[in-house]
Amino acid sequence: MNGDQLSLLGGILILADLAIRIAALIIVPRDRKPTAAMAWLLAIFLIPFIGILLFLLIGNPRLPKKRREKQDELNRIITDRAQGIELVDGRGSWPDWFASLVRQNRALGALPAVGGNAATLIGDYRASIDAMTADIERAAHFVHVEFFIVSWDATTRPFFAAMERAVQRGVTVRLLADYVASRRAVDSDKTFAELDRIGVTWSWMLPVRPFSGEYQRPDLRNHRKLVVVDGLVAHMGSQNLIDRSYNTPKNLKRGLQWQELMTRITGPVVAETNAVFLSDWYLETGELLGADAQVRAVDVPADPSPDALVCQVVPSGPGYGEENNLRQFLTLVTSAQRKVIITSPYFVPDEAMMYAITTACQRGLEVQLFVSEVGDQGAVWHAQRSYYEPLLRAGVQIWLYPAPYILHSKHLSIDDDVAVIGSSNMDIRSFALNSEVTLLVHGRSFVEQMRAVEQGSRDAGRQLTLEEWKREPRSATFLDGVARLTSALQ
Repeated sequence: MNGDQLSLLGGILILADLAIRIAALIIVPRDRKPTAAMAWLLAIFLIPFIGILLFLLIGNPRLPKKRREKQDELNRIITDRAQGIELVDGRGSWPDWFASLVRQNRALGALPAVGGNAATLIGDYRASIDAMTADIERAAHFVHVEFFIVSWDATTRPFFAAMERAVQRGVTVRLLADYVASRRAVDSDKTFAELDRIGVTWSWMLPVRPFSGEYQRPDLRNHRKLVVVDGLVAHMGSQNLIDRSYNTPKNLKRGLQWQELMTRITGPVVAETNAVFLSDWYLETGELLGADAQVRAVDVPADPSPDALVCQVVPSGPGYGEENNLRQFLTLVTSAQRKVIITSPYFVPDEAMMYAITTACQRGLEVQLFVSEVGDQGAVWHAQRSYYEPLLRAGVQIWLYPAPYILHSKHLSIDDDVAVIGSSNMDIRSFALNSEVTLLVHGRSFVEQMRAVEQGSRDAGRQLTLEEWKREPRSATFLDGVARLTSALQ
């Protein structure tokens, strides 16, 4: 190649670089949060050709139009079916803010608050698997299973065996598994071959198979975890259907063990949990299941005791477009009057959440955050650490759950009678990119259970102080800052 050709090539590259930058300034900020837009623009301006390729690959946080239209259709169906359902006693005693939160959640997620429920927290990993297995053993009509990660291993074999026996009894067992996460699990082919063998009807969630016409941004995932049996009992929370180590060589080498929190619920709210499964089943298979796969909230036996709980299921994800879980968390934190206690394995809040949390401290509230001492995902762990200093300076108590455990529980409690538990982390990914589901609970007895779980985390871990944090090496905090910048790419 001669000098003129090199000059021409150089000129073309300069013009292409300039065109990319100008186009980015026009396209990237459109319908995007300023922090996310700035992160993308920084990536594109620093590494223009790589940056634009990444933007084209993962720059669209929305699901395909057909899928969003299906979600809108489902919301209309759920809203119509829920008209006139008033199963809540004691509404007049609610604080105004809680009534407003219930209305907000229903407007965004379509599901109403219902009373007459009971819920038990299960923090032991094996005990949670055993409880779900025991309920499947009693199934008479249907079992609905939905997990981010599904794996057939030594820990989950009893669960799979219970599904097999249910199928043999004539029970219909349906299962949904996230495509990317479950395919990445160890021996995933054996897992789904086993499901076929035992007769479970199953489907992938959000499959990434472009040659089959199934494609969306590959890191938009369905992160929900739930089990529904006969519409009478449900389980939901943070735990996946896999061994506590996740069976990966790096986890086994480090001796990592996941610490989870699930809740077993009975009462009318089980019908709402089932509605989330039915919605996801329709989105993935196109099959709108009939009466044999569902139950109406009014037909589910209610708990008549004074300790009965008011519950509301809140689905969220890119199919909704309004960040339902973030809005719920913001309302809870800003409405708290005495205390806010947050447990999140991946704590990477947006600006609004950081302001809400630090403002709670300035209002004189007790604010505590439980996170893991060590991380399983380097970039997220460093991004999380970048928030420690401003939180500590504001007065937040940070509790570190000890290694080799990964505190994977996801829950939030405020004051003495309101809590949330589910699959949603307190991070940008769960707010905008993952399909999540949370359970809002109003009831002192439930919060007392959560207080016991929180105290267990205090007893097991230690409190991080500002003085200790100031001794962190600059090399580590530098990585924290870089990870924080990249965390906003959404």
